[in-house]
Amino acid sequence: MNKKITAVFDGSVLRPDVSLDLTPNTRYVITIQELKEPSSGDAWDVLEAIAGTVDAPSDWASEHDHYLYGTPKKETPGTP
Repeated sequence: MNKKITAVFDGSVLRPDVSLDLTPNTRYVITIQELKEPSSGDAWDVLEAIAGTVDAPSDWASEHDHYLYGTPKKETPGTP
C-alpha cells in the first residue's frame, strides 16, 4: 500500500492534513519531501522562472519538425 499525504510539522510531531486509515502498532516507512507553496504570481512569473532552462540547438524553433519528427532540415539561404 502506498499513500501520498501532506502534513504539517509543529516542532514535535507531524500532523497529517487528513485522517489516516492505518493499522495501529504497525511500522511504516515515511519519506519526507518539503512541499513548496504555490506562488501567488501569474503565468508570466512561471514562464519567466523557467525561461532559458531547456538546452536546445539554436535553430530549435525554425527546425522543430526536424527535431520532433525527424523530417529533413529546411534549406535556408546562406547556410552551407
